[in-house]
Amino acid sequence: MTTIYHNPRCSKSRQTLELLRNKGVEPEIVLYLETPIDRATLIDLLDKLKLNAGQLVRRSEQDFKDRNLGRDGVDEEQLIAAMLEYPKLIERPIVVVGDSARLGRPPENVLEIIDV
Repeated sequence: MTTIYHNPRCSKSRQTLELLRNKGVEPEIVLYLETPIDRATLIDLLDKLKLNAGQLVRRSEQDFKDRNLGRDGVDEEQLIAAMLEYPKLIERPIVVVGDSARLGRPPENVLEIIDV
């Protein structure tokens, strides 16, 4: 089973979904901005991606800047809480296959985990 955490307004997310489909993979699509993920899921994604919250947060988003999340002393828990409250802060797309996940930036990254 392949899952993509997808934002249809994001070009990289659309490109990654198209790449998967071109490889014959029809993933389960999670529109995480419409149905926000919970804490356990975010922690699981970070674990599968082998990233910390600081590596998954979108620093260019206005919510990141407005909440001054780039200041010294902001810890992992604060970034996770911010991503849960403001899902736009989560880098996208994320593709999950079993116990592995990859960020589709660039989209070709996901080819490492799909079985085609």
